[in-house]
Amino acid sequence: MKISVIITIYNEEKHIEKCLSSLKEQSFKNFEVIVIDDGSTDKTREVLAEFKTKDNNSLKLKILKKDHQGPAKARNLAVTKSKGDILVFLDGDMFFDKDFLKQLISPIEKGKAKGTFSTEEYVANWNNCWARAWNYNWNLPDKRRINPQNINQAKDFRAILKKEFDKVGGFEDIGYTDTWTLSEKLKYKPQATKAKYYHFNPSSLKEIFNQSKWVAKRKYKLGGLGKGIALLRANPIFSLISGLKTALIKKEPGFLVFKLVYDFGLSLGLLEKKKHA
Repeated sequence: MKISVIITIYNEEKHIEKCLSSLKEQSFKNFEVIVIDDGSTDKTREVLAEFKTKDNNSLKLKILKKDHQGPAKARNLAVTKSKGDILVFLDGDMFFDKDFLKQLISPIEKGKAKGTFSTEEYVANWNNCWARAWNYNWNLPDKRRINPQNINQAKDFRAILKKEFDKVGGFEDIGYTDTWTLSEKLKYKPQATKAKYYHFNPSSLKEIFNQSKWVAKRKYKLGGLGKGIALLRANPIFSLISGLKTALIKKEPGFLVFKLVYDFGLSLGLLEKKKHA
């Protein structure tokens, strides 16, 4: 089966080269890579062009560019340019163990699953205090981006048969939780694998602020009421109390600052009308 690896990026000048370099080292070799730049404003495009020149097409790399409209539309567009029977969706701030692709797609190739994800997603920058704070805020285990005890709740497909993707028309453009929409429309969840990879958490207050604005732009179960509750929880008094409590429990003084910045960004994201951060 042919494999298409699709990487949607927005302002990933710091990480995209490491991401692509780790794909070059995969034990599984028969795949194409489609990187779609969703309107980056940093030097991402220059980094990509330089990598492609040095790579000399050994990675079968295709680069697409579009205006900034969010990852759902970018992924859907990239799929229309793909040739694979299996689609693999990755982010530009990830890098991968050499057997990652092999383990991720194995259940699909063997006919045991229509789609997969991995429980073995680790924080790439755990030595950074803001990266650790991100995990604490989401109640995640140390150094992990996914709680292995919650695998039955996983909705994100890392790999899926293209015919299944096409059956439901791809991702819905609903904001932060757009990756859940495949599972919701297909009425089944991806199968867990042990494919190991690393993902960078936000590592500066600026990145935390920007990412929290994006987190706010999602579909809420209770609609407007749900947004109102989220906005109430993000008010400065709650942020101060929650931030101080977690900072003391985790012995991470910087968490208080993190929480104030995160919740401020969340509040602005909730109040903004535009879909994309």
